[in-house]
Amino acid sequence: MPVEHHEDPFEHRLGDALRQAGGTFEADGAALVAGGEVRGRRLLRRRRATVAGGVAGVALAGVGGALLVPWGGGGDGGSVAAAAPTPKPSASASVSASPTPAGQPISGDELLGTLKRLLPEGKFSREDSRGTGAQFGPYAQLVYDDGKGAAAIGISMGRIEPGSQQAREVTTCPAEELIPHDACSTSRLPDGSLLMLFQGYEYPDRRVDTKRWNAEFVSPEGHHVSLTEWNAEAEKDAPVTRPDPPLSTEQMKKVVTAEDWRTAVDAIPERPEDPNEPPKSEPPAADGQAIQKTLISLLPKDVKVVSKGGQESGYGFVVVDDGKGATFVQINVQPGMSDDESELFGPDAEVLPDGTKVTARQGAGDDKGMGLVMWTVDTLRTDGLRVVVSAFNSRSQLTAPTRDTPALTMGDLRKIATSEQWEQLLQAE
Repeated sequence: MPVEHHEDPFEHRLGDALRQAGGTFEADGAALVAGGEVRGRRLLRRRRATVAGGVAGVALAGVGGALLVPWGGGGDGGSVAAAAPTPKPSASASVSASPTPAGQPISGDELLGTLKRLLPEGKFSREDSRGTGAQFGPYAQLVYDDGKGAAAIGISMGRIEPGSQQAREVTTCPAEELIPHDACSTSRLPDGSLLMLFQGYEYPDRRVDTKRWNAEFVSPEGHHVSLTEWNAEAEKDAPVTRPDPPLSTEQMKKVVTAEDWRTAVDAIPERPEDPNEPPKSEPPAADGQAIQKTLISLLPKDVKVVSKGGQESGYGFVVVDDGKGATFVQINVQPGMSDDESELFGPDAEVLPDGTKVTARQGAGDDKGMGLVMWTVDTLRTDGLRVVVSAFNSRSQLTAPTRDTPALTMGDLRKIATSEQWEQLLQAE
């Protein structure tokens, strides 16, 4: 049977790490980012592999690089303040008020100086940073108080491939079914840069009132800057100090688009490839929209699609209704998963005549007592293509049940997961 992980996927901030390391999944260690895009994507697939079939449900939700995770390790020799959030090197950095020659290293103190200069007048505390020469990338963070309540603010930076799928995903607003939020917008600036402004919550299920507002900036040259603020002195486990984070969306835009951060990104040195780790080719993932369309074509005829999404590579979802209540259906299409076979499929897995392995599970869809039901069919082809599809008895994985069981039967899910259209889709990519 697939490995089950009874945990909240949002707490692991999948989306952010996905962007931060060129498509990587972010774990709690900086080494993931430093490991590079191919290695990171593999870890992302492992994460999806374990979460997609587990109680947690959402394996692929994310708001660009907006979802920052606390992370250990000090700045340029210092230690991270325990109570304050530490943005990872996902997208941005700042420089000091005085100009710095392009390519010259910028210290963490200089980044802090730039962040302070760009913020409105106020008091600063719990400062921490890491410079452009740090192994795991630059960032600056602090607690800011404008007299209306102290709030944590963090900024981080890095490079991203211009025009890539990753660049588009990091600046695309999340689907409401995946990450509920109050507001989100994506715009293209006059110079061609992309900007996403997100206003949501630290926990999408609103278990606490901590708000998290985020700005994601990607320039045409591949500078990626990520700014996040909270209405508390820390990302988690801190009392709310004010109704909203201190910076308005216009103020966030001003800070995250400052030219100083691009200078900082240009100062990040290129990391040589690890000679002890041979390069690995990564099988191409299917486009999220193509997956969504294929999923819709395979649905039973007696259900109506009322909502749909799938911005991320390898993932798609729909919300369907058969007249008896809404059902959330999500699918992951992941090539190159042969190495994970032993983790996903036990000796009791069904083996089809063509060698495809199949497991099915019916169980709880959440671990918070909401009463969600999750039905899953997981498959692995002999060529390493994994297709796993799940259905819930609710409109999303964060809302109350709309019915007793999902609108799709286990037979429907099996038909979708074992369809030959998934191989054809990848061949057409």
